[in-house]
Amino acid sequence: MSKTTRRVVAGRAAIILAAGKSTRMQSEKSKVLHAVGGLTMLAWVANLARSAGVEKIICVVGEANEDVLRSAENLGLEIAVQEPQLGTGHAVQCAQAYLGDFNGDVAVLYADTPLIRAETLSRVFCALEQDCHVAVMGFKTDTPAAYGRLIEQDGKLVKIVEAKEASPAELSVKLCNSGVMAASAADMFSAVARVKNSNAKGEYYLTDVVEILRKDGKIAKAVHADEAEILGVNSRRDLAQAEQAFQAHMRSKFMDNGVTLRDPDSIYFSWDTEIEPEVEIGANVVFGPGCFVACGAVIHPFCHLEGATIGKNTQIGPFARLRPGSHMCENSKAGNFVEIKKSVIGKGSKINHLSYIGDAEIGEGVNVGAGTITCNYDGYAKHKTIIGDGAFIGTNSSLVAPLTIGAGAYLGSGGVITENVPDDALALGRAKQANKEGWAKRYRDAQDRRSKKRKLAGGKT
Repeated sequence: MSKTTRRVVAGRAAIILAAGKSTRMQSEKSKVLHAVGGLTMLAWVANLARSAGVEKIICVVGEANEDVLRSAENLGLEIAVQEPQLGTGHAVQCAQAYLGDFNGDVAVLYADTPLIRAETLSRVFCALEQDCHVAVMGFKTDTPAAYGRLIEQDGKLVKIVEAKEASPAELSVKLCNSGVMAASAADMFSAVARVKNSNAKGEYYLTDVVEILRKDGKIAKAVHADEAEILGVNSRRDLAQAEQAFQAHMRSKFMDNGVTLRDPDSIYFSWDTEIEPEVEIGANVVFGPGCFVACGAVIHPFCHLEGATIGKNTQIGPFARLRPGSHMCENSKAGNFVEIKKSVIGKGSKINHLSYIGDAEIGEGVNVGAGTITCNYDGYAKHKTIIGDGAFIGTNSSLVAPLTIGAGAYLGSGGVITENVPDDALALGRAKQANKEGWAKRYRDAQDRRSKKRKLAGGKT
């Protein structure tokens, strides 16, 4: 097979191995359901496969991994059960029946290796189409330790050797095995059917496929990946390292794309965070899943955003929290200690400080005073508050939903507003003030007399 002869491929499939017992995680939840960047590792790998053009995905789970099975089904994956678990080669065999007469290319992926990029996996598939029959993803590292080594000769992969079985010369090789492998379905299943379990563990190893296919006269090749992509997760420490690697990648990506990060190491992103150029982000900002930030926005320090859309030239924080469904329109502001949930804040509207806005539609040019609360929950259901363009909401207002405040309306400070307010009206919802002349002096005098009596009585009352 030469580089000038491209093989016609009948589609791509992936087998995701997710049958591990997760004992080192010390968790009731299966290892692959722990999250990196706000997304489970299993979902990361499923997304990876789809992004690389994979049409059919089989997830191999253990009989005891019911939570993995449910999650895989929710992700739209087909399920194969591996029981007993007799190694990676055996796991691939368990998936064979679910591919039926599929005759395209198959990649074997691992649900605990979440950071491989779609372009890297695509290069593995492309290698099969151009110049080899089996492609193995490898990476170079200065600390190869117990990783299996990929032994190359004249640009071809000769064999995969486990560290404990390697010669001193082979141990000096820094190109290591990621475990990810791809071949045509015919070659893959033909080879795994011939894998032997003559090893200390009595397991069937997928790595033997390379040597088996080479004996068939087939060509093997290593496709190089960055070391950071191949980080596998077996423990909480590994999970933290994967999170750090993911965050480092996101920080670099955004800064390269024109986003200012005032203290990069203190800013955390999610897997799907989208930020346009010319955005400025202060220290200690956390983005949960589902956030989009448009150009010109400034996110001040100590903000937490999740499921929020931030429009152009907005100001957020410091110390603001935007929960799912928050939509800040152009030139709007949510200042310090403002919480917003499932609300649209119109163009040029400002909520400067100390307020909670939930289940609301706020029009354009609205000023929301400090201490304003939308009382949206009655103990049974959530209710909506609608505020028209140009309204002025006085300080310390309680807006009891369902409620509509008309355009240009003015709410006096300290009001509890329970009825709709017409356009351009003034609403006063507070009790009438009463001044009692001399009361404060009489109160103080009475307290002073009581204090003197206590002293004369030796402190007794």
